[in-house]
Amino acid sequence: MSDLTATTDIDSRLEGHRVELTGYCYRMLGSAFEAEDAVQDTLVRAWRNFDKFEGRSSLRSWLYRIATNVCLDMLNAGNKRARPVDLTGPTPLAQAALNPLPENTWLEPMPDGRILPTVADPAEAAVARESVRLAFVAALQHLPPKQRAVLILREVLAWKASEVAELLDTSVASVNSALQRARATLTEHEGKPADAANPLDEEQRKLLERYVAAFEGYDMVALTALLHEDAVMTMPPFDLWLQGHDDITGFMLSIGASCAGSRLVATSANGTPAFAHYKPNPDGPGFVPWAVQVIDISDGAITGMHCFLDTPRWFPLFGLPDHLDADAA
Repeated sequence: MSDLTATTDIDSRLEGHRVELTGYCYRMLGSAFEAEDAVQDTLVRAWRNFDKFEGRSSLRSWLYRIATNVCLDMLNAGNKRARPVDLTGPTPLAQAALNPLPENTWLEPMPDGRILPTVADPAEAAVARESVRLAFVAALQHLPPKQRAVLILREVLAWKASEVAELLDTSVASVNSALQRARATLTEHEGKPADAANPLDEEQRKLLERYVAAFEGYDMVALTALLHEDAVMTMPPFDLWLQGHDDITGFMLSIGASCAGSRLVATSANGTPAFAHYKPNPDGPGFVPWAVQVIDISDGAITGMHCFLDTPRWFPLFGLPDHLDADAA
């Protein structure tokens, strides 16, 4: 085999693990861009040291060891991501003000295609989707870094305790103890899970169709009928979050009134339905990016509208156009 063929073969083998490694690093770090940086660092380290890979473990296990060390190094710098609901109580509409916090404060959305590898087993696919939901990844941020790694490897990726112990250079007893503590912390912080949404069932599809119609028509009566009474709306990078359909629709008719006449384009993020939100272009025809909305559904109602407003970062990541024509449906 020529050197060029060997190099191409190594590149292909490493690249084949990119999506699942990105999912792992995203769960660890809570940041789309830090996760992609961590994976790139992992693959570069693996490529440079491939001649030292002796095959005593699988290539996949070796890559996870490197990725774990990269993430632990990044987390030792103190990185910890959160949602607005993790930092403060809800803001009454009368006190609503848009106060931005630094980018590195926030848990970030992630396109499904970058973190969810194609798997044949429906149960495995369901676990993968549940474990990238915003609420789950936010709960992971409450765990110390090594507990976080143990829980993801054991509960999400179904590694054996002995395999995790080898990866972390620790004992099986330590792994089991860390997992027990991590489970207890996660139960305390995760809250009620949203309904499964892949594939969407008929009721969920109709709910989302009504949501799009109500939002694009700026029909607050129709939107209220779709929102759970305790629904929340968040808007990173602002620390404000609202709870209850009255405050949400009241905000949309006041501070958020410029969103009237918007268009929503379906996408997917964090294992849940999502939309690219385009506002009417204030400087001409058509529509311009405003937010990526990640939607939570539970018990036949919308329970969460998580609107990520830093569109120069999110729209390219999601492969979304930077403009919609005036006749966009």
